[in-house]
Order: sequence, then structure tokens, then C-alpha cells
Amino acid sequence: MANVLREITSITDSDCFYIVERHKSGFTWPIHSHEEYELNFIEGGKGVRRVVGDSIEEIGDFELTLITGDGLEHVWEQGRCNASDIREITVQFSPRLLDANLLSRNQFASVRKMFERARMGLTFSMPAIMRVYCLLDTLASKQERMDQFLDMLRILYELSMDSGARTLASHSFAPTVTGSESRRISKVKDYIAHHYTEEVKLDDLAKLAAMAPSAFSRFFKQHTGRAPVDYIIDVRVGAAARMLVDTTTSVSEICYACGFNNLSNFNRTFKSRRGYTPRGFRAVFTKNRVYV
Repeated sequence: MANVLREITSITDSDCFYIVERHKSGFTWPIHSHEEYELNFIEGGKGVRRVVGDSIEEIGDFELTLITGDGLEHVWEQGRCNASDIREITVQFSPRLLDANLLSRNQFASVRKMFERARMGLTFSMPAIMRVYCLLDTLASKQERMDQFLDMLRILYELSMDSGARTLASHSFAPTVTGSESRRISKVKDYIAHHYTEEVKLDDLAKLAAMAPSAFSRFFKQHTGRAPVDYIIDVRVGAAARMLVDTTTSVSEICYACGFNNLSNFNRTFKSRRGYTPRGFRAVFTKNRVYV
């Protein structure tokens, strides 16, 4: 399949942030990607469907999502929303605005970690949205550019402290590398990434980490938030989602190519993790894509 529409954003080299506020009744922009980081806020859009990588979710009355992954496809589409006045504030900025030298400083540690997580798309909790709402509310209308700049830094910092923020896309859509991860965990993840199409045994993973199986299971869940078996399933589902979007391979072929040995189980597992059957998931992306 061809690439997703590559957006050329309005930001210039002389800008810090591109900020635009819109009031609209519908979403018509196709699924797309761009190099720039993007923070998108939506108010009054309950029922709008957010697509980020292979994550497809329906948003509530308030939505705030950060995307820092170059090439991570995303779109907000009408879904079941029938509101006549939807407020949207979009902020875009260059990944070079806050360079590595600045982000390496202690004061920016939480922002740096947030940017790393947002390579997969990061959606924020309602308490975090409410903490920055007053700043977002006046961001586009401020006349003083320095005030806008300082407010954006405050917003980014406040959001970086949100313990309820959730990543969206799977690693198959947004591969990430972080230097802060345990070497044992990285070794195990790398093994799974290369062997998920085969039977992956807990004993083999534990040996890679030089731990007993029970201790390894606890260690892995502590560091990833998921049991090893759940992580393996997520990798397989992510790989399947990537194939559904990028190829015309049949669902049954994708099932077996991604390590599942039963088509019915594959369909159930995929729907439980993505909210759509494999065919339904493919249809969403087919409808939204514009090829260039």
C-alpha cells in the first residue's frame, strides 16, 4: 500500500509554536502524519473517533492528546458525534525547538520522558486536562507572543506530571527506544520482537534474564505493567494490525503469520484489544487513507 498523506504544516523556522483554534461541526481531514510534534485539544466532541497508529477510540467531552512520533499516522473523524459547535485547539512545534541539550537538564526530565512516550501517541487524563484548561482556554487569543511561549512550557510541564496519561499505538506502529529501560527487559523485548511468530516459552525468556520463571514474571510485570504472555499477545496483535493496514494479505494468512494458531481465537483477541474485528479495523484505515 502507498504511504499515508504527509502533511506540510504551517510552522516556519522563525516560529516557536503554531497555535490555531477552530469552532467546527465536523472533521474532514484524512488520516495523515507529519514531522512536527502536535498537541490537540477538543472540547464538546463526545463521540468523535480518534485514530492514532493502530489505536481507535471514541473520545468524551474533553480530549487532549500529544503526538511526537515522526510518521505516526493519526486522525480525528466524526464518528458518532453530532454536536454543532466543537472547539479544537491545535499546537504544533518542531522537535528541534527543545533540543537534546536542553531536554537533558534536570528541570526537563519529566518533559523528556513524556516526549518519548508520546512517540506512540499519549492521551491525558481528565484531572490533567482540567489543570491546564485555563492556560489552553486563552492560548490562541493572547497577543503577547512571549506569554504564549511561557504558557506552552507550563502546559507541557503540567502534562508531563500526569500519572494517568496513556500511550495509544502499539510498538509495531511506533517503535521506540529508551535508554532508561533495564538491559534485561530490553534483551527480552528484542527476543520477543524477533520470535513472536513462533511459540515463545516463559522458561526461555526467564533464561535470557538469568532469573527463575516466577521471579522473572514478577520482574517483567513490574517494569512493563504487563505479564509476559500479555506482552507477547500485544506484540502479535500490533504486528497483525500493521499487516492489515499495509498489505492486502488475507485475515487468515495474517493470523498465522503473526503467531496465532487459531483463526477464531485471533478474531476474538484482536477485537478485545482493538475494539474492532480484523476486517472492521482494516475498513477504518481503508476509508480514511489518502494516497500520494
